[in-house]
Amino acid sequence: MTQHRRSSALTVGALAVPTIAALVLTGCSAPASSSSPAGGAQEFTLSFSTSNTIESPFQVLAEKYMASKPNVKITFNPQPNDSYDQTLRTQLQAGNASDVVVTTPGSGQGRSILPLVQAGFLEPLDDAAKELVPKGSEALFGTDGKVYGQAPEITVVGLVANETAAKAAGITEFPSDFASLQDQCKSLAASGKSVIALAGSAAPNTGLMAMSLAASRVYAEDPKWNEKRAAKQTTFAGSDGWKASLEAVAKLNDAGCFQKGAAGAGFDAITKGLASGTSLAGFIPGPSWKQLKTAAADSDFNVRALPAEKGSGNAFVYASANYAFSINAASKNKDAAKAFLDWAAEPEQTKAFAEIDGALPVTGLDSYDFNASAYKNVGDLIKDGKYGPLPNSQWPNSAVYDALATGVQGLITGQKTADQVLQAMDTAWGQ
Repeated sequence: MTQHRRSSALTVGALAVPTIAALVLTGCSAPASSSSPAGGAQEFTLSFSTSNTIESPFQVLAEKYMASKPNVKITFNPQPNDSYDQTLRTQLQAGNASDVVVTTPGSGQGRSILPLVQAGFLEPLDDAAKELVPKGSEALFGTDGKVYGQAPEITVVGLVANETAAKAAGITEFPSDFASLQDQCKSLAASGKSVIALAGSAAPNTGLMAMSLAASRVYAEDPKWNEKRAAKQTTFAGSDGWKASLEAVAKLNDAGCFQKGAAGAGFDAITKGLASGTSLAGFIPGPSWKQLKTAAADSDFNVRALPAEKGSGNAFVYASANYAFSINAASKNKDAAKAFLDWAAEPEQTKAFAEIDGALPVTGLDSYDFNASAYKNVGDLIKDGKYGPLPNSQWPNSAVYDALATGVQGLITGQKTADQVLQAMDTAWGQ
């Protein structure tokens, strides 16, 4: 995938919330016993995060692998998204984590590759994984020329919208700027519906909303903002763009953009709201359109960029390799795990994974037909280089994102101000 043309450093991000795709939540288990010699039965375990009861693309791909390899048995260990980071690190520290674990590039989350590598938890991968790292993003996938994560897809993050429900509500054109969005919210709220479904009690969703608002207000204008923050050339509290982004949260809230009870809502509010049409859009990963389509077959779901301020010319969307397959350094089944990753790196499988999840393929995107996909509304932005990764991939620790996500919850309830949230983010960064 072509990187953002204005900054080679901003190529891959780490997503705060995985795709809504998931399966029934279950507990964890220890890794399977060692694989048998080549040609014999092979076993390994796979962990990934989940958010609801829809089947995970990670499991679907693994089941496809087992179907093609009758001698392979994969045990699945799905974990709730809101506790996945802590569970993964606890299991890695205890020595009973799965053989293959789903991670994220960069350093901004508990599941991020770089801190896990620093702790000695991940196994270096081979050339097949290296070839899937977007150009200029090697530093987010490992250190010293080694790669510790294998990207399975390109994820676009913005708004996923129920276009059918919008038309039924009398909206013939999606708002083209932020002021128009606020006006549309006020109009729709009067009819008992909302433009946006928000999981206000789920920090990952509130944080994702705030970063989405920062796309046009911070990173469209200055793609190197994270680099400047790392060099202490700026701060969150001193950034007009970040302050405007958090003030926009209050504007959305005041305009009635969120559904009633949004502050206490969980992820199910997004799924139910968009599937039923009581809400028109949500701050969720692009691939969620496909899972929503499963729940509401008669509705048309598309991915959109959040409207920018009128006249700013700052239309911008997040698009990056936000997930990765990694191998537990303590695994006793490394040969079986590596064989799976080598298979998953084949063009046929990267295409299959993208189709399973409803994402963009990590290979062959130059010839991708955006107009025939759910990404037709963001195709021009991506082709024009008006995209970048989610910001937190380059933040030094997960505490910065936590301060943002929980801080936004306080903004919605009126318990915090934008300045307080930004100060907390700077403190979490280390000033």
